Amino acid sequence: MSPEDFVRAAIGRMAPLADAGKARQMRAYLRDQHDFLGVPAPARRAAIAGIGACKFEQGPLLQTVDLLWALPQREYRYVATGLLARNVARVELGSVDHLLRLAQIDLWWETVDGLSGVISDIILRERACDPNAQEIMDASLAHPSLWVRRIAMIHQLGWRQKTDSARLYSYAATLAHEPDFFIRKAIGWALRDYARWEPASVKNFVTRKDLSFSPLTVREALKHID
Repeated sequence: MSPEDFVRAAIGRMAPLADAGKARQMRAYLRDQHDFLGVPAPARRAAIAGIGACKFEQGPLLQTVDLLWALPQREYRYVATGLLARNVARVELGSVDHLLRLAQIDLWWETVDGLSGVISDIILRERACDPNAQEIMDASLAHPSLWVRRIAMIHQLGWRQKTDSARLYSYAATLAHEPDFFIRKAIGWALRDYARWEPASVKNFVTRKDLSFSPLTVREALKHID
């Protein structure tokens, strides 16, 4: 299936499911910033199930994602991130820049975090043979876009004992001064995730006197630590 055929099929399956009432609710959830068809996640997944299993090589995959990203309704971007996740084994480390560019289009947390999960899988896989694979996240930490910085902060979510704790703590300390809610939340989220495996280490880090984390970050980081 070509990228164009996939997108036409996605539109053909999802557009008839549009619900104006649900679309208003979904739009309101994102502070009235973005448009929706009004198709909830279960219905979206069911509609796409027949074509969502398509396997794409990297080039056609990214073309398909770009076409879906260009559509005005957010559900098509969720289809795109799902397609990326299912084909992530075919996405090379060099394409992370492409995904970071997508993260800066009509920005908001839900599409950014979906792309972050895909980027996370790519980097963790590549790090097994390339010890420098995370350097792209080092650079992203200083990016002008807060959403790219958020991706850098949370890119190790779910890595468990494979987490590069030195990077995690360095990133958190670097971003600690930022006033933005989504950055502060990301720091706490990343630390809380790692605290499942190293609670004492995270607690010692968050309570260091030479660092000044926001109450939100501290609350999130220590949420499950006694």
